[in-house]
Parts: sequence; structure tokens; C-alpha cells
Amino acid sequence: MERTNFDSGLNKMDKPFKLLLIDDDEPVLANLCIFLRDKKYDVTSASDGLEGLKLFENDQQGFDLVITDIVMPKISGMGLISIIKKKFPDTPVIAITGWGEYPEAFAVESQADKVLSKPFELSELDKVINELISSKKHKLQD
Repeated sequence: MERTNFDSGLNKMDKPFKLLLIDDDEPVLANLCIFLRDKKYDVTSASDGLEGLKLFENDQQGFDLVITDIVMPKISGMGLISIIKKKFPDTPVIAITGWGEYPEAFAVESQADKVLSKPFELSELDKVINELISSKKHKLQD
């Protein structure tokens, strides 16, 4: 059974979990990349929905989890999540947004596994990532 090391982005084989991070706000994208890489995740980033979709579709090994902004140019986060969930329903997706008063409604509408409202605590993001990856691993083992 593969175990998640909750202090870092490593599984028990010391292989980093692969995350796709998409946000059109460059400072947010850069800061999240630094934080997640410091946590030992293998992070691929994109600055708009179309670039993120291309990276997702062209990656041969697949991503363990996707984190995407909701409001972005070219393809919205909601559109991106819908495409990902149709093709790969077991891939966990975290939506992050600075828009709207009811982020839970975004989760239901977009099929995101979790929605975080900006600004959020980085520790909360790390906790949610670990929960979703752990849940995915358990589902795949059943």
C-alpha cells in the first residue's frame, strides 16, 4: 500500500507527486510554485486555461492533482475542470478563486473536488492536496 508523507509531496517511494498549477495571476502562480516545490511536489505551471489544458493532455505520466484558478483567459477554470473530469474523472481538482461569495457553488457547478477562496492559507492548500491525493490512492486500491 502506498502511503502519503503528509510533511511533503512525496509518496513512500520518494517519488514526488505531480501537480498541474494554473493561474493567470503571475505573482500568485510564482508564489504557489515556490511553496509547492519547497514541499517536494513536482509542479508544472501554466498561466492560462488553454496552456494548462495542453500541458494536461500532453503529459504521458498524468498528474496526481490539478489546481486551477476559475477566472482566466482563453479557457475558464470551470471549462478546464469540466474537460478534465470528463476525460479523467479520478483526477482530483482544486479550484481557487477570488470571485464570488459562494465558492461551494463553484465546486458543484464545475465538478471541482474542493474550492478555496483567495486569499487562503498555504497550510490549508497543503492539507487539501494531501487529503485529495490520499483519497485518490485509496480509491485506486479498492
